[in-house]
Amino acid sequence: MRWHRCLRCDSWLPLAPPAQPDRDRLPARDEIELPLRGRPLRDKVVLRLIALDRAFHFLLLGTLAAAVLLFASHQHELKRTFFRVVADLQGGVGGGPVQTSQTGAVRELDKLFTLKSTTLTLVGVGIAAYAVLEGVEAVGLWFQRRWAEYLTFIATAVFLPLEVYELSHRPTPLKIVALVINLAIVVYLLRAKRLFGIRGGTEAEREEHERDMGWQALERAAPATAAAARDRPATRPTTSG
Repeated sequence: MRWHRCLRCDSWLPLAPPAQPDRDRLPARDEIELPLRGRPLRDKVVLRLIALDRAFHFLLLGTLAAAVLLFASHQHELKRTFFRVVADLQGGVGGGPVQTSQTGAVRELDKLFTLKSTTLTLVGVGIAAYAVLEGVEAVGLWFQRRWAEYLTFIATAVFLPLEVYELSHRPTPLKIVALVINLAIVVYLLRAKRLFGIRGGTEAEREEHERDMGWQALERAAPATAAAARDRPATRPTTSG
């Protein structure tokens, strides 16, 4: 059996030696690509969770924008169909008046049909532009780009007052959850990612990551093992991993 050390979590696993090893010695340190661990790994996981949230927004807003633009291009045809369906439901086909203010849903649809097609087109374009912004955030955060962190912070913080206003007038569980998530994202980006120079800024974050990365971090976790590795003769075959 050989003891193998996980370079990510510092666990030790007893495994059988490989049947057909590629080499008879461990590779040199400069040949080993160290995986993320510690704070850098946690930051990557959190940023990718935020990226998934932004990707969901991109899909949702993109679908909504397409629906609005499609509606704007066929507004007149849909309006005739809408009133014909309402007339059938109200029994107004035989000459009775069509009342579009009886229920909330019908009333809101009636208001929608009164909007100009140019207004609807502008609304659709605005929603599409916001969807693109969310998509750019998702891609940048997934690849841990610093500019994406700033972009996400600004885009999220700008809409927080609007979310609070909507929540104060029409509170719903979904709006509460969305507000809590966005507040958590803003706080995380400010404190953990040290945006705008907070808590030392980018330089302090880099130093913090370096403490959890590299061979020095591994040696601090197991100093006795590191010392033995340094003292071992270079020509001695390695029998453990």
